[in-house]
Amino acid sequence: MQEIDKNKFGVIFDMDGVLVDSEDAMKTTSIESLKRYGINPVKEDFTEFTGMGEDAFIGGVARKYGLEYNKEMKDYAYKLYVERARELVYVYPDVLQVLREVRRSGCKMAVASAADLVKVRTNLACIGLEDGFFHTIVTGSDAVNKKPHPEIFLNAAKRLGVDPKNCIVLEDAVSGIRAAASAGMESIGITTAFEREVLLAAGAGFAVDDIVQAYDIISKWKKSRIRT
Repeated sequence: MQEIDKNKFGVIFDMDGVLVDSEDAMKTTSIESLKRYGINPVKEDFTEFTGMGEDAFIGGVARKYGLEYNKEMKDYAYKLYVERARELVYVYPDVLQVLREVRRSGCKMAVASAADLVKVRTNLACIGLEDGFFHTIVTGSDAVNKKPHPEIFLNAAKRLGVDPKNCIVLEDAVSGIRAAASAGMESIGITTAFEREVLLAAGAGFAVDDIVQAYDIISKWKKSRIRT
Protein backbone atom coordinates (compact mmCIF):
# COMPACT_ATOMS: atom_id res chain seq x y z
CA MET A 1 0.00 0.00 0.00
CA GLN A 2 1.28 3.46 -0.86
CA GLU A 3 2.17 5.99 1.80
CA ILE A 4 -0.08 9.05 1.99
CA ASP A 5 1.34 12.03 0.11
CA LYS A 6 -0.42 15.25 1.13
CA ASN A 7 0.78 16.97 -2.02
CA LYS A 8 -1.07 14.53 -4.29
CA PHE A 9 -4.66 14.78 -5.44
CA GLY A 10 -7.07 11.99 -6.28
CA VAL A 11 -10.08 11.85 -8.57
CA ILE A 12 -12.37 8.89 -7.90
CA PHE A 13 -14.95 7.91 -10.49
CA ASP A 14 -18.03 5.84 -9.98
CA MET A 15 -18.70 3.81 -13.13
CA ASP A 16 -22.40 3.52 -13.96
CA GLY A 17 -24.09 6.85 -14.55
CA VAL A 18 -20.76 8.68 -14.62
CA LEU A 19 -18.58 7.10 -17.32
CA VAL A 20 -21.12 4.82 -18.98
CA ASP A 21 -24.80 3.95 -18.83
CA SER A 22 -24.88 0.21 -18.38
CA GLU A 23 -27.96 -0.09 -16.21
CA ASP A 24 -30.28 -1.07 -19.05
CA ALA A 25 -27.65 -3.47 -20.41
CA MET A 26 -27.38 -5.20 -17.03
CA LYS A 27 -31.15 -5.42 -16.71
CA THR A 28 -31.38 -7.00 -20.16
CA THR A 29 -28.79 -9.68 -19.44
CA SER A 30 -30.10 -10.30 -15.91
CA ILE A 31 -33.60 -10.89 -17.25
CA GLU A 32 -32.24 -13.39 -19.75
CA SER A 33 -30.35 -15.15 -16.97
CA LEU A 34 -33.35 -15.34 -14.63
CA LYS A 35 -35.60 -16.65 -17.38
CA ARG A 36 -33.53 -19.83 -17.28
CA TYR A 37 -35.00 -20.39 -13.83
CA GLY A 38 -38.59 -20.16 -15.03
CA ILE A 39 -39.48 -16.57 -14.16
CA ASN A 40 -40.12 -13.55 -16.37
CA PRO A 41 -39.03 -10.39 -14.55
CA VAL A 42 -39.36 -6.92 -16.08
CA LYS A 43 -36.84 -4.08 -16.02
CA GLU A 44 -38.81 -2.13 -13.41
CA ASP A 45 -38.23 -4.95 -10.91
CA PHE A 46 -34.56 -3.98 -10.68
CA THR A 47 -35.00 -0.28 -9.86
CA GLU A 48 -34.89 -0.56 -6.07
CA PHE A 49 -31.68 -2.62 -6.21
CA THR A 50 -29.73 -0.32 -8.56
CA GLY A 51 -26.25 0.66 -7.37
CA MET A 52 -26.06 -2.10 -4.76
CA GLY A 53 -23.89 -4.53 -6.72
CA GLU A 54 -25.04 -7.42 -8.87
CA ASP A 55 -25.59 -9.91 -6.05
CA ALA A 56 -28.29 -7.62 -4.68
CA PHE A 57 -29.38 -6.45 -8.14
CA ILE A 58 -30.09 -9.96 -9.43
CA GLY A 59 -30.70 -11.63 -6.08
CA GLY A 60 -33.29 -9.08 -5.00
CA VAL A 61 -35.35 -9.65 -8.13
CA ALA A 62 -34.99 -13.43 -7.89
CA ARG A 63 -36.39 -13.34 -4.36
CA LYS A 64 -39.29 -11.15 -5.51
CA TYR A 65 -40.34 -14.10 -7.64
CA GLY A 66 -39.79 -16.68 -4.91
CA LEU A 67 -36.38 -17.92 -6.06
CA GLU A 68 -33.42 -18.42 -3.77
CA TYR A 69 -30.48 -16.55 -5.27
CA ASN A 70 -27.40 -18.44 -6.35
CA LYS A 71 -24.20 -17.14 -7.89
CA GLU A 72 -24.80 -18.96 -11.18
CA MET A 73 -27.54 -16.43 -11.93
CA LYS A 74 -25.00 -13.62 -11.82
CA ASP A 75 -22.31 -15.59 -13.62
CA TYR A 76 -24.56 -16.23 -16.61
CA ALA A 77 -25.79 -12.63 -16.67
CA TYR A 78 -22.17 -11.47 -16.75
CA LYS A 79 -21.32 -13.94 -19.51
CA LEU A 80 -24.06 -12.41 -21.64
CA TYR A 81 -23.01 -8.91 -20.59
CA VAL A 82 -19.41 -9.40 -21.70
CA GLU A 83 -20.56 -10.84 -25.01
CA ARG A 84 -23.00 -8.02 -25.76
CA ALA A 85 -21.46 -4.99 -24.03
CA ARG A 86 -20.32 -3.26 -27.22
CA GLU A 87 -23.92 -3.43 -28.44
CA LEU A 88 -25.73 -2.58 -25.19
CA VAL A 89 -23.49 -0.25 -23.12
CA TYR A 90 -23.75 3.48 -23.80
CA VAL A 91 -20.54 5.48 -23.32
CA TYR A 92 -21.21 9.11 -22.45
CA PRO A 93 -19.87 11.67 -24.95
CA ASP A 94 -16.25 12.86 -24.54
CA VAL A 95 -15.55 10.57 -21.57
CA LEU A 96 -12.26 9.34 -23.02
CA GLN A 97 -11.04 12.87 -23.71
CA VAL A 98 -11.91 14.07 -20.20
CA LEU A 99 -10.23 11.10 -18.53
CA ARG A 100 -7.05 11.71 -20.50
CA GLU A 101 -7.08 15.38 -19.49
CA VAL A 102 -7.49 14.47 -15.82
CA ARG A 103 -4.56 12.07 -16.06
CA ARG A 104 -2.41 14.69 -17.81
CA SER A 105 -3.17 17.11 -14.97
CA GLY A 106 -1.18 14.88 -12.63
CA CYS A 107 -4.05 13.68 -10.47
CA LYS A 108 -4.14 10.10 -9.26
CA MET A 109 -7.19 8.33 -10.68
CA ALA A 110 -9.39 5.53 -9.39
CA VAL A 111 -12.59 3.78 -10.31
CA ALA A 112 -14.72 2.82 -7.29
CA SER A 113 -17.75 0.78 -8.30
CA ALA A 114 -20.09 -1.61 -6.52
CA ALA A 115 -19.99 -3.82 -9.64
CA ASP A 116 -17.75 -6.85 -10.01
CA LEU A 117 -14.34 -6.45 -11.65
CA VAL A 118 -15.36 -8.27 -14.84
CA LYS A 119 -18.10 -5.72 -15.46
CA VAL A 120 -15.84 -2.75 -14.67
CA ARG A 121 -13.14 -4.00 -17.06
CA THR A 122 -15.72 -4.67 -19.77
CA ASN A 123 -17.07 -1.14 -19.43
CA LEU A 124 -13.58 0.36 -19.54
CA ALA A 125 -12.91 -1.57 -22.73
CA CYS A 126 -16.11 -0.10 -24.20
CA ILE A 127 -14.72 3.37 -23.45
CA GLY A 128 -11.47 2.44 -25.19
CA LEU A 129 -9.21 2.40 -22.14
CA GLU A 130 -6.30 0.06 -21.81
CA ASP A 131 -5.49 -1.89 -18.64
CA GLY A 132 -3.51 0.24 -16.23
CA PHE A 133 -4.99 3.59 -17.28
CA PHE A 134 -6.44 4.09 -13.80
CA HIS A 135 -3.98 3.96 -10.94
CA THR A 136 -6.34 1.62 -9.09
CA ILE A 137 -9.75 -0.02 -9.44
CA VAL A 138 -11.85 -0.81 -6.38
CA THR A 139 -14.92 -2.99 -6.81
CA GLY A 140 -17.76 -4.32 -4.69
CA SER A 141 -15.75 -7.40 -3.74
CA ASP A 142 -13.10 -5.12 -2.15
CA ALA A 143 -15.51 -3.65 0.40
CA VAL A 144 -17.50 -5.39 3.12
CA ASN A 145 -19.77 -2.38 3.54
CA LYS A 146 -21.60 -0.98 0.52
CA LYS A 147 -22.39 2.66 -0.23
CA PRO A 148 -23.49 4.86 1.56
CA HIS A 149 -20.76 3.49 3.82
CA PRO A 150 -17.46 5.23 2.91
CA GLU A 151 -15.35 2.05 2.82
CA ILE A 152 -15.03 1.77 -0.96
CA PHE A 153 -13.85 5.38 -1.33
CA LEU A 154 -11.48 5.17 1.62
CA ASN A 155 -9.99 2.01 0.11
CA ALA A 156 -9.49 3.88 -3.17
CA ALA A 157 -7.74 6.79 -1.45
CA LYS A 158 -5.46 4.43 0.48
CA ARG A 159 -4.48 2.57 -2.68
CA LEU A 160 -3.77 5.87 -4.43
CA GLY A 161 -1.70 7.08 -1.50
CA VAL A 162 -3.78 10.25 -1.31
CA ASP A 163 -5.25 11.95 1.75
CA PRO A 164 -9.08 11.58 1.60
CA LYS A 165 -9.34 15.35 2.02
CA ASN A 166 -7.46 15.68 -1.26
CA CYS A 167 -9.87 13.42 -3.14
CA ILE A 168 -12.89 14.41 -5.19
CA VAL A 169 -15.55 11.88 -6.15
CA LEU A 170 -17.76 11.85 -9.25
CA GLU A 171 -21.05 10.11 -8.50
CA ASP A 172 -24.57 9.91 -9.88
CA ALA A 173 -26.32 8.29 -6.91
CA VAL A 174 -27.43 9.62 -3.54
CA SER A 175 -25.81 6.67 -1.76
CA GLY A 176 -22.48 7.46 -3.43
CA ILE A 177 -22.67 11.16 -2.57
CA ARG A 178 -23.33 10.26 1.05
CA ALA A 179 -20.45 7.79 1.02
CA ALA A 180 -18.09 10.49 -0.26
CA ALA A 181 -19.24 12.90 2.43
CA SER A 182 -18.69 10.26 5.13
CA ALA A 183 -15.21 9.67 3.74
CA GLY A 184 -14.39 13.38 4.13
CA MET A 185 -14.17 13.88 0.36
CA GLU A 186 -15.56 16.54 -1.94
CA SER A 187 -18.03 15.28 -4.52
CA ILE A 188 -19.53 16.21 -7.85
CA GLY A 189 -23.01 14.88 -8.52
CA ILE A 190 -23.78 13.93 -12.13
CA THR A 191 -27.49 14.34 -12.88
CA THR A 192 -27.98 11.14 -14.86
CA ALA A 193 -30.03 9.42 -12.13
CA PHE A 194 -31.14 12.14 -9.70
CA GLU A 195 -32.10 15.79 -9.97
CA ARG A 196 -29.55 18.45 -9.10
CA GLU A 197 -31.40 19.47 -5.93
CA VAL A 198 -31.49 15.90 -4.65
CA LEU A 199 -27.73 15.42 -5.13
CA LEU A 200 -26.92 18.74 -3.45
CA ALA A 201 -29.23 17.90 -0.54
CA ALA A 202 -27.41 14.57 -0.15
CA GLY A 203 -24.12 16.44 0.32
CA ALA A 204 -22.66 16.99 -3.14
CA GLY A 205 -20.49 20.08 -3.34
CA PHE A 206 -21.42 20.52 -6.99
CA ALA A 207 -24.02 19.16 -9.41
CA VAL A 208 -23.55 19.08 -13.18
CA ASP A 209 -25.15 17.39 -16.16
CA ASP A 210 -22.14 15.47 -17.47
CA ILE A 211 -18.48 14.65 -17.06
CA VAL A 212 -17.38 17.44 -19.42
CA GLN A 213 -18.82 20.05 -17.07
CA ALA A 214 -17.26 18.19 -14.15
CA TYR A 215 -13.75 18.60 -15.57
CA ASP A 216 -13.80 22.38 -15.08
CA ILE A 217 -14.83 21.87 -11.46
CA ILE A 218 -12.04 19.33 -10.90
CA SER A 219 -9.47 21.83 -12.20
CA LYS A 220 -10.76 24.65 -9.98
CA TRP A 221 -11.05 22.35 -6.97
CA LYS A 222 -7.43 21.21 -7.35
CA LYS A 223 -6.18 24.81 -7.56
CA SER A 224 -8.14 25.72 -4.43
CA ARG A 225 -6.66 22.76 -2.54
CA ILE A 226 -3.12 23.75 -3.58
CA ARG A 227 -3.69 27.24 -2.18
CA THR A 228 -4.80 25.80 1.17
